[in-house]
Amino acid sequence: MIISTVPITTANLPNPRSNSHDSNLRKAIISLLHKNRKNPKHVQSIHGHAIKTRTSQDPFVAFELLRVYCKVNYIDHAIKLFRCTQNPNVYLYTSLIDGFVSFGSYTDAKCGKEVNGLVLKSGLGLDRSIGLKLVELYGKCGVLEDARKMFDGMPERNVVACTVMIGSCFDCGMVEEAIEVFNEMGTRNTVCWTMVIDGLVFRQMQVKGVEPNEVTFVCVLSAWELWLGRWIHAYMRKCGVEVNRFVAGALINMYSRCGDIDEAQSLFDGVRVKDVSTYNSMIGGLALHGKSIEAVELFSEMLKERVRPNGITFVGVLNACSHGGLVDLGGEIFESMEMIHGIEPEVEHYGCMVDILGRVGRLEEAFDFIGRMGVEADDKMLCPLLSACKIHKNIGIGEKVAKLLSEHYRIDSGSFIMLSNFYASLERWSYAAEVREKMEKGGIIKEPGCSSIEVNNAIHEFLSGDLRYPERKRTYKRLEELNYLTKFEGYLPATKVALHDIDDEQKELALAVHSERLAICYGLVSTEAYTTLRVGKNVRICDDCHAMNKLIAKITRRKVVVRDRNRFHHFKNGECSCKDYW
Repeated sequence: MIISTVPITTANLPNPRSNSHDSNLRKAIISLLHKNRKNPKHVQSIHGHAIKTRTSQDPFVAFELLRVYCKVNYIDHAIKLFRCTQNPNVYLYTSLIDGFVSFGSYTDAKCGKEVNGLVLKSGLGLDRSIGLKLVELYGKCGVLEDARKMFDGMPERNVVACTVMIGSCFDCGMVEEAIEVFNEMGTRNTVCWTMVIDGLVFRQMQVKGVEPNEVTFVCVLSAWELWLGRWIHAYMRKCGVEVNRFVAGALINMYSRCGDIDEAQSLFDGVRVKDVSTYNSMIGGLALHGKSIEAVELFSEMLKERVRPNGITFVGVLNACSHGGLVDLGGEIFESMEMIHGIEPEVEHYGCMVDILGRVGRLEEAFDFIGRMGVEADDKMLCPLLSACKIHKNIGIGEKVAKLLSEHYRIDSGSFIMLSNFYASLERWSYAAEVREKMEKGGIIKEPGCSSIEVNNAIHEFLSGDLRYPERKRTYKRLEELNYLTKFEGYLPATKVALHDIDDEQKELALAVHSERLAICYGLVSTEAYTTLRVGKNVRICDDCHAMNKLIAKITRRKVVVRDRNRFHHFKNGECSCKDYW
Protein backbone atom coordinates (compact mmCIF):
# COMPACT_ATOMS: atom_id res chain seq x y z
CA MET A 1 0.00 0.00 0.00
CA ILE A 2 1.33 3.48 -0.89
CA ILE A 3 1.52 5.78 2.12
CA SER A 4 1.69 9.56 1.67
CA THR A 5 4.78 11.36 2.98
CA VAL A 6 2.84 14.52 3.91
CA PRO A 7 4.39 15.68 7.21
CA ILE A 8 2.27 15.48 10.36
CA THR A 9 3.19 16.26 13.94
CA THR A 10 3.88 13.05 15.87
CA ALA A 11 5.83 14.58 18.73
CA ASN A 12 2.94 13.93 21.09
CA LEU A 13 2.98 10.21 20.37
CA PRO A 14 4.46 8.01 23.14
CA ASN A 15 7.89 6.46 22.91
CA PRO A 16 7.55 3.00 21.31
CA ARG A 17 10.00 1.62 23.90
CA SER A 18 8.01 2.81 26.93
CA ASN A 19 6.14 0.31 29.12
CA SER A 20 2.75 1.85 28.44
CA HIS A 21 3.47 1.85 24.72
CA ASP A 22 0.55 -0.23 23.42
CA SER A 23 -2.31 1.48 25.20
CA ASN A 24 -1.02 5.06 25.03
CA LEU A 25 0.13 4.82 21.42
CA ARG A 26 -3.21 3.37 20.38
CA LYS A 27 -5.04 6.26 22.08
CA ALA A 28 -2.73 8.84 20.52
CA ILE A 29 -3.11 7.44 17.00
CA ILE A 30 -6.89 7.20 17.29
CA SER A 31 -6.99 10.76 18.63
CA LEU A 32 -4.93 11.99 15.65
CA LEU A 33 -7.23 10.14 13.26
CA HIS A 34 -10.27 11.85 14.78
CA LYS A 35 -8.65 15.29 14.48
CA ASN A 36 -7.55 14.72 10.87
CA ARG A 37 -10.52 12.66 9.67
CA LYS A 38 -11.33 15.18 6.91
CA ASN A 39 -7.78 15.31 5.57
CA PRO A 40 -7.06 12.12 3.57
CA LYS A 41 -3.36 12.82 3.13
CA HIS A 42 -2.80 13.30 6.85
CA VAL A 43 -4.72 10.09 7.46
CA GLN A 44 -2.31 8.28 5.13
CA SER A 45 0.63 9.73 7.03
CA ILE A 46 -0.84 8.57 10.36
CA HIS A 47 -1.33 5.15 8.79
CA GLY A 48 2.35 5.12 7.83
CA HIS A 49 3.31 5.89 11.43
CA ALA A 50 1.02 3.08 12.64
CA ILE A 51 2.81 0.64 10.32
CA LYS A 52 6.23 1.81 11.59
CA THR A 53 5.23 1.40 15.22
CA ARG A 54 3.55 -1.95 14.50
CA THR A 55 0.14 -0.77 15.73
CA SER A 56 -1.64 -1.01 12.38
CA GLN A 57 -2.70 -4.55 13.31
CA ASP A 58 -4.24 -3.37 16.57
CA PRO A 59 -8.01 -4.02 16.07
CA PHE A 60 -9.01 -0.59 17.38
CA VAL A 61 -6.50 1.27 15.23
CA ALA A 62 -7.37 -0.80 12.16
CA PHE A 63 -11.06 -0.12 12.67
CA GLU A 64 -10.58 3.65 13.02
CA LEU A 65 -8.31 3.76 9.96
CA LEU A 66 -10.78 1.79 7.89
CA ARG A 67 -13.70 3.91 9.03
CA VAL A 68 -11.90 7.18 8.27
CA TYR A 69 -10.82 5.97 4.81
CA CYS A 70 -14.43 5.05 4.07
CA LYS A 71 -15.70 8.43 5.29
CA VAL A 72 -13.37 10.35 2.96
CA ASN A 73 -14.24 8.02 0.07
CA TYR A 74 -10.77 6.43 -0.13
CA ILE A 75 -12.42 3.07 -0.73
CA ASP A 76 -9.39 1.62 -2.52
CA HIS A 77 -7.20 2.37 0.52
CA ALA A 78 -9.84 0.86 2.79
CA ILE A 79 -9.86 -2.35 0.72
CA LYS A 80 -6.04 -2.57 0.80
CA LEU A 81 -6.00 -1.99 4.55
CA PHE A 82 -8.68 -4.64 5.01
CA ARG A 83 -6.69 -7.18 2.98
CA CYS A 84 -3.56 -6.50 5.05
CA THR A 85 -5.35 -6.94 8.38
CA GLN A 86 -4.86 -10.29 10.06
CA ASN A 87 -8.07 -11.88 11.38
CA PRO A 88 -10.41 -8.93 10.68
CA ASN A 89 -13.32 -8.80 13.13
CA VAL A 90 -17.01 -8.15 12.59
CA TYR A 91 -16.62 -4.37 12.94
CA LEU A 92 -14.08 -4.18 10.09
CA TYR A 93 -16.33 -6.17 7.77
CA THR A 94 -19.35 -4.04 8.61
CA SER A 95 -17.43 -0.76 8.25
CA LEU A 96 -16.03 -1.72 4.83
CA ILE A 97 -19.40 -2.80 3.46
CA ASP A 98 -20.94 0.38 4.86
CA GLY A 99 -18.30 2.34 2.95
CA PHE A 100 -19.36 0.68 -0.31
CA VAL A 101 -22.97 1.60 0.35
CA SER A 102 -22.42 5.14 1.64
CA PHE A 103 -20.37 6.39 -1.30
CA GLY A 104 -22.29 4.83 -4.12
CA SER A 105 -19.83 2.06 -4.91
CA TYR A 106 -22.82 0.08 -6.09
CA THR A 107 -21.48 -0.94 -9.46
CA ASP A 108 -18.49 -2.49 -7.72
CA ALA A 109 -20.62 -5.52 -6.74
CA LYS A 110 -17.54 -7.73 -7.28
CA CYS A 111 -16.07 -6.12 -4.13
CA GLY A 112 -19.22 -7.00 -2.24
CA LYS A 113 -19.02 -10.60 -3.42
CA GLU A 114 -15.35 -10.77 -2.48
CA VAL A 115 -16.13 -9.52 1.03
CA ASN A 116 -19.09 -11.90 1.20
CA GLY A 117 -16.74 -14.79 0.44
CA LEU A 118 -14.32 -13.64 3.12
CA VAL A 119 -17.21 -13.32 5.59
CA LEU A 120 -18.23 -16.93 4.99
CA LYS A 121 -14.64 -18.16 5.34
CA SER A 122 -14.19 -16.25 8.59
CA GLY A 123 -17.26 -17.84 10.14
CA LEU A 124 -19.02 -14.51 10.53
CA GLY A 125 -21.68 -15.34 7.98
CA LEU A 126 -24.43 -15.49 10.60
CA ASP A 127 -23.72 -12.05 12.04
CA ARG A 128 -26.81 -9.87 11.65
CA SER A 129 -25.04 -6.53 11.17
CA ILE A 130 -22.84 -7.89 8.37
CA GLY A 131 -25.76 -9.67 6.72
CA LEU A 132 -27.82 -6.51 6.85
CA LYS A 133 -25.11 -4.41 5.20
CA LEU A 134 -24.62 -7.01 2.46
CA VAL A 135 -28.36 -7.07 1.73
CA GLU A 136 -28.26 -3.27 1.44
CA LEU A 137 -25.14 -3.35 -0.77
CA TYR A 138 -26.55 -5.92 -3.20
CA GLY A 139 -29.87 -4.09 -3.27
CA LYS A 140 -28.20 -0.77 -4.12
CA CYS A 141 -26.10 -2.51 -6.77
CA GLY A 142 -29.30 -3.73 -8.40
CA VAL A 143 -28.31 -7.36 -7.83
CA LEU A 144 -31.62 -8.23 -6.18
CA GLU A 145 -31.17 -11.97 -6.58
CA ASP A 146 -28.00 -11.89 -4.43
CA ALA A 147 -29.69 -9.54 -1.93
CA ARG A 148 -32.57 -12.01 -1.61
CA LYS A 149 -30.19 -14.95 -1.15
CA MET A 150 -28.35 -13.08 1.59
CA PHE A 151 -31.66 -12.08 3.20
CA ASP A 152 -33.09 -15.62 3.07
CA GLY A 153 -29.89 -16.97 4.65
CA MET A 154 -30.11 -14.72 7.70
CA PRO A 155 -31.03 -16.83 10.77
CA GLU A 156 -33.09 -14.00 12.30
CA ARG A 157 -34.77 -11.70 9.78
CA ASN A 158 -35.80 -8.89 12.11
CA VAL A 159 -37.88 -5.85 11.18
CA VAL A 160 -34.79 -3.80 10.22
CA ALA A 161 -33.57 -6.44 7.78
CA CYS A 162 -37.04 -6.77 6.25
CA THR A 163 -37.33 -3.00 5.86
CA VAL A 164 -33.97 -2.85 4.06
CA MET A 165 -35.04 -5.69 1.78
CA ILE A 166 -38.38 -4.03 1.01
CA GLY A 167 -36.59 -0.76 0.21
CA SER A 168 -34.24 -2.60 -2.14
CA CYS A 169 -37.19 -4.17 -3.96
CA PHE A 170 -38.91 -0.80 -4.39
CA ASP A 171 -35.59 0.77 -5.72
CA CYS A 172 -35.24 -1.98 -8.58
CA GLY A 173 -39.09 -1.42 -9.19
CA MET A 174 -39.98 -4.96 -8.05
CA VAL A 175 -43.24 -4.20 -6.23
CA GLU A 176 -44.55 -7.77 -5.98
CA GLU A 177 -41.33 -8.92 -4.33
CA ALA A 178 -41.55 -6.05 -1.83
CA ILE A 179 -45.10 -7.06 -0.88
CA GLU A 180 -44.01 -10.69 -0.57
CA VAL A 181 -41.31 -9.75 1.97
CA PHE A 182 -43.78 -7.50 3.80
CA ASN A 183 -46.35 -10.32 4.06
CA GLU A 184 -43.71 -12.70 5.46
CA MET A 185 -42.82 -10.35 8.33
CA GLY A 186 -43.85 -11.39 11.82
CA THR A 187 -43.44 -7.91 13.36
CA ARG A 188 -43.82 -4.68 11.42
CA ASN A 189 -42.77 -1.31 12.75
CA THR A 190 -43.93 2.16 11.72
CA VAL A 191 -41.15 2.69 9.20
CA CYS A 192 -42.00 -0.53 7.40
CA TRP A 193 -45.74 0.12 7.34
CA THR A 194 -45.21 3.69 6.23
CA MET A 195 -42.88 2.59 3.43
CA VAL A 196 -45.40 0.15 2.01
CA ILE A 197 -48.54 2.22 2.57
CA ASP A 198 -47.00 5.49 1.44
CA GLY A 199 -45.49 3.86 -1.63
CA LEU A 200 -48.41 1.76 -2.72
CA VAL A 201 -51.78 2.58 -1.25
CA PHE A 202 -52.79 5.59 0.69
CA ARG A 203 -51.26 8.47 -1.24
CA GLN A 204 -52.23 7.00 -4.62
CA MET A 205 -55.79 6.46 -3.41
CA GLN A 206 -56.06 10.07 -2.28
CA VAL A 207 -54.49 11.45 -5.47
CA LYS A 208 -56.89 9.44 -7.62
CA GLY A 209 -59.92 10.25 -5.48
CA VAL A 210 -60.51 6.61 -4.47
CA GLU A 211 -62.17 6.40 -1.05
CA PRO A 212 -60.53 3.92 1.37
CA ASN A 213 -62.66 1.35 3.17
CA GLU A 214 -62.44 -0.19 6.64
CA VAL A 215 -59.78 -2.72 5.57
CA THR A 216 -57.52 0.14 4.41
CA PHE A 217 -57.88 1.93 7.73
CA VAL A 218 -57.16 -1.20 9.76
CA CYS A 219 -53.86 -1.56 7.87
CA VAL A 220 -52.93 2.12 8.26
CA LEU A 221 -53.75 2.14 11.98
CA SER A 222 -50.86 -0.20 12.70
CA ALA A 223 -48.75 2.98 12.73
CA TRP A 224 -47.82 4.00 16.28
CA GLU A 225 -47.48 7.81 16.03
CA LEU A 226 -50.38 9.32 17.97
CA TRP A 227 -50.77 12.38 15.74
CA LEU A 228 -50.98 10.15 12.65
CA GLY A 229 -53.47 7.81 14.32
CA ARG A 230 -55.67 10.73 15.38
CA TRP A 231 -55.56 12.17 11.87
CA ILE A 232 -56.58 8.81 10.40
CA HIS A 233 -59.39 8.50 12.96
CA ALA A 234 -60.67 11.98 12.00
CA TYR A 235 -60.37 11.09 8.30
CA MET A 236 -62.45 7.97 8.94
CA ARG A 237 -65.23 10.13 10.42
CA LYS A 238 -65.03 12.40 7.39
CA CYS A 239 -65.38 9.39 5.08
CA GLY A 240 -68.31 8.07 7.13
CA VAL A 241 -66.59 4.78 7.99
CA GLU A 242 -68.48 2.92 10.72
CA VAL A 243 -66.44 2.07 13.80
CA ASN A 244 -67.51 -1.57 13.96
CA ARG A 245 -65.79 -4.26 16.01
CA PHE A 246 -63.30 -4.88 13.19
CA VAL A 247 -62.12 -1.25 12.99
CA ALA A 248 -62.54 -0.67 16.75
CA GLY A 249 -59.89 -3.28 17.59
CA ALA A 250 -57.33 -1.50 15.40
CA LEU A 251 -58.22 1.91 16.87
CA ILE A 252 -58.07 0.62 20.46
CA ASN A 253 -54.66 -0.95 19.77
CA MET A 254 -53.37 2.26 18.20
CA TYR A 255 -54.52 4.54 21.04
CA SER A 256 -53.32 2.08 23.72
CA ARG A 257 -49.88 1.69 22.21
CA CYS A 258 -49.56 5.43 21.63
CA GLY A 259 -50.25 6.17 25.29
CA ASP A 260 -53.86 7.43 25.20
CA ILE A 261 -55.63 4.69 27.18
CA ASP A 262 -58.60 6.98 27.99
CA GLU A 263 -59.45 7.40 24.30
CA ALA A 264 -59.05 3.64 23.82
CA GLN A 265 -61.52 3.01 26.67
CA SER A 266 -63.98 5.52 25.22
CA LEU A 267 -63.88 3.75 21.86
CA PHE A 268 -64.33 0.34 23.48
CA ASP A 269 -67.36 1.54 25.44
CA GLY A 270 -68.95 2.82 22.21
CA VAL A 271 -68.78 -0.53 20.37
CA ARG A 272 -72.22 -2.17 20.48
CA VAL A 273 -71.23 -5.72 19.50
CA LYS A 274 -67.88 -6.80 20.95
CA ASP A 275 -66.04 -9.95 19.90
CA VAL A 276 -62.94 -11.65 21.32
CA SER A 277 -60.60 -9.37 19.33
CA THR A 278 -62.24 -6.23 20.73
CA TYR A 279 -61.92 -7.55 24.29
CA ASN A 280 -58.33 -8.68 23.69
CA SER A 281 -57.34 -5.23 22.44
CA MET A 282 -58.80 -3.51 25.49
CA ILE A 283 -57.51 -6.04 28.06
CA GLY A 284 -54.03 -5.86 26.52
CA GLY A 285 -54.15 -2.04 26.54
CA LEU A 286 -55.22 -1.86 30.18
CA ALA A 287 -52.45 -4.29 31.17
CA LEU A 288 -49.88 -2.23 29.26
CA HIS A 289 -50.88 0.88 31.20
CA GLY A 290 -50.82 -0.79 34.62
CA LYS A 291 -54.61 -0.81 35.03
CA SER A 292 -54.52 -4.35 36.38
CA ILE A 293 -57.78 -4.42 38.30
CA GLU A 294 -59.68 -2.92 35.35
CA ALA A 295 -58.19 -5.55 33.00
CA VAL A 296 -59.22 -8.43 35.28
CA GLU A 297 -62.71 -6.98 35.71
CA LEU A 298 -63.06 -6.69 31.92
CA PHE A 299 -61.97 -10.33 31.60
CA SER A 300 -64.75 -11.29 34.04
CA GLU A 301 -67.25 -9.22 32.05
CA MET A 302 -66.13 -10.98 28.87
CA LEU A 303 -66.86 -14.38 30.41
CA LYS A 304 -70.28 -13.20 31.64
CA GLU A 305 -71.11 -12.05 28.13
CA ARG A 306 -70.23 -15.59 26.94
CA VAL A 307 -67.45 -14.38 24.68
CA ARG A 308 -65.01 -17.28 24.50
CA PRO A 309 -61.40 -16.29 25.36
CA ASN A 310 -58.38 -17.47 23.37
CA GLY A 311 -54.65 -17.70 24.02
CA ILE A 312 -54.14 -13.96 23.36
CA THR A 313 -56.78 -13.11 25.99
CA PHE A 314 -54.84 -15.01 28.64
CA VAL A 315 -51.53 -13.38 27.73
CA GLY A 316 -53.22 -9.99 28.28
CA VAL A 317 -54.93 -10.80 31.58
CA LEU A 318 -51.89 -12.65 33.01
CA ASN A 319 -49.70 -9.67 32.10
CA ALA A 320 -52.17 -7.48 33.98
CA CYS A 321 -51.85 -9.74 37.04
CA SER A 322 -48.08 -9.52 36.78
CA HIS A 323 -47.99 -5.71 36.56
CA GLY A 324 -50.38 -5.44 39.50
CA GLY A 325 -48.75 -8.06 41.73
CA LEU A 326 -51.97 -10.13 41.73
CA VAL A 327 -50.15 -13.40 42.28
CA ASP A 328 -52.95 -15.61 43.64
CA LEU A 329 -55.49 -14.38 41.12
CA GLY A 330 -52.96 -14.87 38.34
CA GLY A 331 -52.43 -18.47 39.47
CA GLU A 332 -56.16 -19.15 39.43
CA ILE A 333 -56.56 -17.70 35.93
CA PHE A 334 -53.57 -19.72 34.67
CA GLU A 335 -55.05 -22.94 36.09
CA SER A 336 -58.42 -22.18 34.47
CA MET A 337 -56.89 -22.03 30.98
CA GLU A 338 -56.75 -25.78 30.43
CA MET A 339 -59.14 -27.01 33.12
CA ILE A 340 -62.09 -24.76 32.24
CA HIS A 341 -61.43 -23.26 28.80
CA GLY A 342 -59.52 -26.12 27.16
CA ILE A 343 -56.59 -23.90 26.10
CA GLU A 344 -53.15 -25.47 26.44
CA PRO A 345 -50.64 -22.98 27.88
CA GLU A 346 -47.77 -21.93 25.62
CA VAL A 347 -44.38 -20.44 26.45
CA GLU A 348 -45.84 -16.90 26.70
CA HIS A 349 -48.33 -18.00 29.37
CA TYR A 350 -45.68 -19.84 31.38
CA GLY A 351 -43.48 -16.74 31.07
CA CYS A 352 -46.25 -14.60 32.56
CA MET A 353 -46.53 -16.92 35.56
CA VAL A 354 -42.75 -16.87 36.14
CA ASP A 355 -42.92 -13.07 35.97
CA ILE A 356 -45.86 -12.94 38.41
CA LEU A 357 -43.99 -15.06 40.98
CA GLY A 358 -40.70 -13.24 40.45
CA ARG A 359 -42.16 -9.77 40.88
CA VAL A 360 -43.50 -10.53 44.37
CA GLY A 361 -40.24 -12.16 45.46
CA ARG A 362 -41.35 -15.81 45.30
CA LEU A 363 -38.15 -16.61 43.42
CA GLU A 364 -37.57 -20.21 44.55
CA GLU A 365 -41.14 -21.03 43.53
CA ALA A 366 -40.62 -19.34 40.14
CA PHE A 367 -37.39 -21.27 39.53
CA ASP A 368 -39.06 -24.58 40.47
CA PHE A 369 -41.97 -23.70 38.19
CA ILE A 370 -39.55 -23.43 35.23
CA GLY A 371 -38.29 -26.95 35.96
CA ARG A 372 -41.85 -28.38 36.06
CA MET A 373 -43.43 -26.67 33.06
CA GLY A 374 -44.03 -28.55 29.83
CA VAL A 375 -42.12 -26.19 27.51
CA GLU A 376 -38.50 -25.09 27.25
CA ALA A 377 -37.66 -21.80 28.94
CA ASP A 378 -36.37 -18.99 26.75
CA ASP A 379 -34.50 -15.74 27.39
CA LYS A 380 -37.76 -13.75 27.49
CA MET A 381 -38.73 -15.84 30.53
CA LEU A 382 -35.34 -15.94 32.23
CA CYS A 383 -34.38 -12.26 31.87
CA PRO A 384 -37.34 -10.92 33.91
CA LEU A 385 -36.64 -13.56 36.57
CA LEU A 386 -32.98 -12.50 36.72
CA SER A 387 -34.14 -8.89 37.04
CA ALA A 388 -36.42 -9.94 39.92
CA CYS A 389 -33.48 -11.66 41.62
CA LYS A 390 -31.52 -8.40 41.32
CA ILE A 391 -34.40 -6.33 42.75
CA HIS A 392 -35.04 -8.75 45.63
CA LYS A 393 -31.28 -9.30 46.16
CA ASN A 394 -31.52 -13.09 45.93
CA ILE A 395 -28.01 -13.95 44.78
CA GLY A 396 -28.44 -17.72 45.03
CA ILE A 397 -31.38 -18.04 42.64
CA GLY A 398 -29.97 -15.20 40.53
CA GLU A 399 -26.75 -17.09 39.87
CA LYS A 400 -28.71 -20.23 38.93
CA VAL A 401 -30.80 -18.23 36.44
CA ALA A 402 -27.68 -16.46 35.14
CA LYS A 403 -26.04 -19.85 34.55
CA LEU A 404 -29.06 -21.11 32.62
CA LEU A 405 -29.20 -17.92 30.61
CA SER A 406 -25.53 -17.86 29.68
CA GLU A 407 -24.98 -21.57 29.00
CA HIS A 408 -28.14 -23.08 27.63
CA TYR A 409 -29.85 -20.50 25.46
CA ARG A 410 -29.11 -18.53 22.37
CA ILE A 411 -29.53 -14.97 23.64
CA ASP A 412 -29.60 -11.47 22.20
CA SER A 413 -27.84 -8.28 23.24
CA GLY A 414 -30.54 -7.37 25.77
CA SER A 415 -30.03 -10.68 27.59
CA PHE A 416 -26.26 -10.20 27.67
CA ILE A 417 -26.75 -6.71 29.11
CA MET A 418 -29.11 -8.11 31.75
CA LEU A 419 -26.45 -10.64 32.76
CA SER A 420 -23.74 -7.99 32.87
CA ASN A 421 -25.96 -5.66 34.91
CA PHE A 422 -26.77 -8.44 37.37
CA TYR A 423 -23.09 -9.05 38.11
CA ALA A 424 -22.33 -5.32 38.17
CA SER A 425 -25.12 -4.71 40.71
CA LEU A 426 -23.28 -7.16 42.98
CA GLU A 427 -20.02 -5.29 42.18
CA ARG A 428 -18.61 -8.44 40.63
CA TRP A 429 -16.85 -6.44 37.96
CA SER A 430 -14.73 -9.32 36.60
CA TYR A 431 -17.88 -11.38 35.87
CA ALA A 432 -19.55 -8.37 34.24
CA ALA A 433 -16.45 -7.77 32.11
CA GLU A 434 -16.40 -11.45 31.11
CA VAL A 435 -19.99 -11.20 29.83
CA ARG A 436 -19.14 -8.03 27.87
CA GLU A 437 -16.09 -9.73 26.38
CA LYS A 438 -18.25 -12.66 25.32
CA MET A 439 -20.55 -10.18 23.58
CA GLU A 440 -17.66 -8.58 21.71
CA LYS A 441 -16.22 -11.91 20.60
CA GLY A 442 -19.63 -12.96 19.32
CA GLY A 443 -20.01 -9.70 17.40
CA ILE A 444 -23.10 -8.81 19.43
CA ILE A 445 -23.60 -5.04 19.63
CA LYS A 446 -25.49 -3.43 22.51
CA GLU A 447 -28.53 -1.52 21.40
CA PRO A 448 -27.97 2.05 22.65
CA GLY A 449 -30.61 3.52 24.93
CA CYS A 450 -32.80 5.83 22.87
CA SER A 451 -35.82 7.96 23.78
CA SER A 452 -38.27 9.78 21.55
CA ILE A 453 -40.95 12.42 22.09
CA GLU A 454 -43.74 13.66 19.85
CA VAL A 455 -43.81 17.47 19.55
CA ASN A 456 -45.85 19.37 16.96
CA ASN A 457 -46.64 16.24 14.93
CA ALA A 458 -42.97 15.28 14.66
CA ILE A 459 -40.93 12.61 16.43
CA HIS A 460 -37.64 13.74 18.02
CA GLU A 461 -35.11 11.10 19.09
CA PHE A 462 -32.41 11.39 21.76
CA LEU A 463 -29.39 9.38 22.81
CA SER A 464 -27.65 9.75 26.16
CA GLY A 465 -25.80 13.08 26.28
CA ASP A 466 -27.18 14.02 22.85
CA LEU A 467 -26.13 17.39 21.38
CA ARG A 468 -27.59 17.09 17.88
CA TYR A 469 -30.91 18.91 18.17
CA PRO A 470 -31.62 22.66 17.72
CA GLU A 471 -33.01 23.41 21.23
CA ARG A 472 -30.10 21.78 23.05
CA LYS A 473 -29.06 24.90 25.04
CA ARG A 474 -32.56 25.50 26.43
CA THR A 475 -33.01 21.76 27.03
CA TYR A 476 -29.80 21.39 29.04
CA LYS A 477 -30.54 24.59 30.96
CA ARG A 478 -33.96 23.18 31.93
CA LEU A 479 -32.32 19.88 32.92
CA GLU A 480 -29.83 21.73 35.11
CA GLU A 481 -32.68 23.63 36.81
CA LEU A 482 -34.58 20.39 37.48
CA ASN A 483 -31.48 18.67 38.85
CA TYR A 484 -31.23 21.53 41.35
CA LEU A 485 -34.96 21.61 42.25
CA THR A 486 -35.38 17.84 42.66
CA LYS A 487 -32.70 17.76 45.35
CA PHE A 488 -34.98 19.92 47.52
CA GLU A 489 -37.66 17.24 47.01
CA GLY A 490 -35.33 14.59 48.44
CA TYR A 491 -33.85 13.23 45.19
CA LEU A 492 -30.58 11.33 45.59
CA PRO A 493 -28.93 9.85 42.48
CA ALA A 494 -29.22 6.06 42.50
CA THR A 495 -25.61 5.56 41.44
CA LYS A 496 -25.90 1.79 41.74
CA VAL A 497 -27.92 1.75 38.51
CA ALA A 498 -24.95 3.28 36.65
CA LEU A 499 -23.36 -0.11 36.37
CA HIS A 500 -19.73 0.71 35.69
CA ASP A 501 -16.63 0.43 37.83
CA ILE A 502 -16.25 4.22 38.14
CA ASP A 503 -16.58 6.66 41.02
CA ASP A 504 -19.94 8.04 42.21
CA GLU A 505 -19.36 11.51 40.77
CA GLN A 506 -18.88 10.07 37.28
CA LYS A 507 -21.96 7.89 37.76
CA GLU A 508 -24.04 10.92 38.71
CA LEU A 509 -22.95 12.71 35.54
CA ALA A 510 -23.84 9.63 33.45
CA LEU A 511 -27.30 9.41 35.01
CA ALA A 512 -28.00 13.12 34.59
CA VAL A 513 -27.93 12.97 30.78
CA HIS A 514 -29.93 9.79 30.17
CA SER A 515 -31.83 10.02 26.88
CA GLU A 516 -35.20 9.92 28.61
CA ARG A 517 -34.46 13.04 30.68
CA LEU A 518 -33.31 14.93 27.59
CA ALA A 519 -36.53 13.98 25.77
CA ILE A 520 -38.67 15.15 28.70
CA CYS A 521 -36.76 18.43 29.07
CA TYR A 522 -37.01 19.03 25.32
CA GLY A 523 -40.76 18.55 25.67
CA LEU A 524 -40.88 20.97 28.60
CA VAL A 525 -39.21 23.78 26.60
CA SER A 526 -41.07 23.05 23.36
CA THR A 527 -44.71 22.67 24.45
CA GLU A 528 -47.30 24.75 26.31
CA ALA A 529 -47.47 24.57 30.10
CA TYR A 530 -49.47 21.74 31.70
CA THR A 531 -49.80 19.70 28.47
CA THR A 532 -49.10 15.96 28.66
CA LEU A 533 -45.66 14.77 27.53
CA ARG A 534 -45.43 11.35 25.84
CA VAL A 535 -42.03 9.68 25.67
CA GLY A 536 -41.03 6.35 24.13
CA LYS A 537 -37.97 4.42 25.33
CA ASN A 538 -36.43 1.35 23.69
CA VAL A 539 -35.10 -0.19 26.93
CA ARG A 540 -36.43 -0.72 30.46
CA ILE A 541 -36.68 2.49 32.49
CA CYS A 542 -33.97 2.57 35.18
CA ASP A 543 -34.65 3.10 38.89
CA ASP A 544 -33.01 6.52 38.93
CA CYS A 545 -34.94 7.91 35.96
CA HIS A 546 -38.16 6.51 37.43
CA ALA A 547 -37.57 8.39 40.70
CA MET A 548 -36.56 11.55 38.82
CA ASN A 549 -39.63 11.45 36.55
CA LYS A 550 -42.01 11.37 39.51
CA LEU A 551 -40.42 14.53 40.87
CA ILE A 552 -40.32 16.27 37.47
CA ALA A 553 -44.05 15.62 37.08
CA LYS A 554 -44.69 17.05 40.54
CA ILE A 555 -42.51 20.17 40.11
CA THR A 556 -43.74 21.05 36.60
CA ARG A 557 -47.38 20.04 37.25
CA ARG A 558 -47.28 17.98 34.08
CA LYS A 559 -48.46 14.48 33.31
CA VAL A 560 -45.56 12.54 31.82
CA VAL A 561 -46.31 9.26 30.04
CA VAL A 562 -43.29 7.05 29.37
CA ARG A 563 -43.45 3.81 27.47
CA ASP A 564 -40.44 1.57 28.05
CA ARG A 565 -39.77 -1.90 26.70
CA ASN A 566 -42.30 -3.50 29.07
CA ARG A 567 -45.15 -1.10 29.79
CA PHE A 568 -46.44 2.46 30.18
CA HIS A 569 -45.68 4.62 33.20
CA HIS A 570 -48.05 7.52 33.95
CA PHE A 571 -46.22 10.05 36.15
CA LYS A 572 -48.42 12.61 37.92
CA ASN A 573 -48.24 14.57 41.20
CA GLY A 574 -45.09 12.75 42.30
CA GLU A 575 -46.49 9.26 41.75
CA CYS A 576 -46.42 6.61 39.01
CA SER A 577 -49.25 4.38 37.81
CA CYS A 578 -47.03 1.32 38.29
CA LYS A 579 -46.85 1.99 42.05
CA ASP A 580 -43.05 1.58 41.77
CA TYR A 581 -43.59 -2.02 40.68
CA TRP A 582 -42.32 -2.74 37.18
